[in-house]
Amino acid sequence: MAVYTEVTDEELNVFIGTYDVGRLLSFKGIAEGVENSNFLVHTDKASYILTLYEKRVDPDDLPYFLNLLQHLAGKGLSCPTPVPSRDGMLLGTLAGRPAALVTFLEGMWVKRPRVEHCAELGRAMAELHLDGLDYEGFRSNALNVGGWRPLFDQCRDRSDSVQSGLRAEIAQELDLLEASWPADLPSGVIHADLFPDNVFFLGDELSGLIDFYFACNDAFAYDIAICLNAWCFELDGAFNVTKARALLKGYAAVRPLTDDEYEALPTLCRGAALRFLLTRLYDWLSVPAGAMVTPKDPLEYLKKLRFHQTVDSTEAYGLER
Repeated sequence: MAVYTEVTDEELNVFIGTYDVGRLLSFKGIAEGVENSNFLVHTDKASYILTLYEKRVDPDDLPYFLNLLQHLAGKGLSCPTPVPSRDGMLLGTLAGRPAALVTFLEGMWVKRPRVEHCAELGRAMAELHLDGLDYEGFRSNALNVGGWRPLFDQCRDRSDSVQSGLRAEIAQELDLLEASWPADLPSGVIHADLFPDNVFFLGDELSGLIDFYFACNDAFAYDIAICLNAWCFELDGAFNVTKARALLKGYAAVRPLTDDEYEALPTLCRGAALRFLLTRLYDWLSVPAGAMVTPKDPLEYLKKLRFHQTVDSTEAYGLER
């Protein structure tokens, strides 16, 4: 979440007036993340999250995201639910940007996830995967292995300005993953961005999943690999196998992994680390001046990638067959 587009009081009052959500009391920008402009909106009826979709988001993808949230909420998954306007539309326009209003979820994200949080995440992720099996929408993953080289090409020539030798190291890893990326794994709707700040807890109990704007159709195990990267490394860069074991066991208790998924997980973890290295590198070099957001350090994911390069089997992540 972030704020790239400013909204005036007058614009927001007109926009809120198209919904049956009560009288606007206050709103404020949420200065986290790197993708869209987000605001916390309070009315005399409830609180909501207002999202303005910025240029990186393809407007043609927005029905997929919003209808998916409705579908998952209908299945009982705790996630933001799009609020229809008085004319039944889930998507409007505000300050020249496509915009949507969604329900506000109670809870907080945890900055230092513990083992029990990882187990809860694993279960919730598996439930999401199962709940999405009958979702009729389809969206390819633009940031899967086929999208990494075009992204790298946009920042290749400046890579070494971030760290000497980074360009060659990424190029070598990209060649390897393109040649060895697993195919035909069990697939369906994945979140593709389940970082700790997109998972809310009340105490130790998971209260909801948010920010589905990378959601797509891809291998379920790739979603798991993203979470192993995002949840199971400590601040000093060490991999916490106890957290990884809890995450994987929590997931498998709801949806067991197939043999092919088990074998592919180390490669998928390398790919997930490279994906976030590349997007962070791009953002580091490209965030517009004046944006209310601090780009995240791409080198954090270089260190994670180097760890995964040492992994021989999924047992290193704490899960035995």
